[in-house]
Amino acid sequence: MKLLKKTKGFTLIELLVVIVIIAVLAVTVYVALDPAKRIKDAKDSRRLTDLESVLTAVHEYIVDNKGKLPTGLTTNMTEKQIGTAVTGCNTVNNGGCAVVSSPDCVDLTTPMAKYLKTMPMDPTSGSASLTHYTVQVDANNIVTIKACEAEGGANLSVSR
Repeated sequence: MKLLKKTKGFTLIELLVVIVIIAVLAVTVYVALDPAKRIKDAKDSRRLTDLESVLTAVHEYIVDNKGKLPTGLTTNMTEKQIGTAVTGCNTVNNGGCAVVSSPDCVDLTTPMAKYLKTMPMDPTSGSASLTHYTVQVDANNIVTIKACEAEGGANLSVSR
């Protein structure tokens, strides 16, 4: 009579059950983390940091120059896009920006050179010529900087 030897190991069913459990957990974690939302949030955080940097630079310029606004900005100025393009800044009407009719961009690179290493630009679609950030100055010289390409239609702006 032959004795059957019992081997140690997992059955195919046990292995399949473990693989299914791991797959369900992986999908659950992936959905819970929502990487697309995390990327959007990261871009909006960058935009907000950029806006704060530009606004701080403008205010440092004003303090250093005895209350004068930087070249290109005027009291009661309508909203204009920040950039170096001479044309192509005519209209921006999204993300809280409302550049209805302005003949050119406001070039802040020269007056802000002492305060900013480079002019910040939108992480998705910005360039040096069209940053996709706007600036506006009201009658009381309160400067407002806005991001026009914020994710999910968010309205990102800072003012002082």
